[in-house]
Amino acid sequence: MSRHVQITFDAHDPRALSVFWRDVLGYVHPAPPGVELPEGADPLAAWDDFLERMGVPEERRNTSSAIEDPDGAGPRVFFQQVPEDKVAKNRVHLDVRAAPGLAGDERMAALETECERLLKLGATRVQRYEPQPPMSGGHIVMLDPEGNEFCLD
Repeated sequence: MSRHVQITFDAHDPRALSVFWRDVLGYVHPAPPGVELPEGADPLAAWDDFLERMGVPEERRNTSSAIEDPDGAGPRVFFQQVPEDKVAKNRVHLDVRAAPGLAGDERMAALETECERLLKLGATRVQRYEPQPPMSGGHIVMLDPEGNEFCLD
């Protein structure tokens, strides 16, 4: 039997990093437990209200955040606050599949377009790797706002 996975990021600012990845992946923030959100409601504002009602001290309200695939196909992504800085290259990273089925110049143009969008969200571009058929279709290495490596693939 297969298992579902959750991807967990250590972060200084879980809420801000979750907003970045929400926008990168097209995910959503889920509603708080037992809360039905009306159409168009801001789930982060609902979380603020929920945590206040639960008596969570303000300094503890940004210790975690999560995002989910609205279609239910992709894994949940969880962000947990940690005190230490990132000190080395990630041993695991995300590949954001921004050009599935494309090859050559068309693929690299699609990756460049997505790279520009992500730069506006706060990502940093690290390096472009040109296609090297048949082993590599080409990709772009980037960093999220807290320095975690990921690839546009």
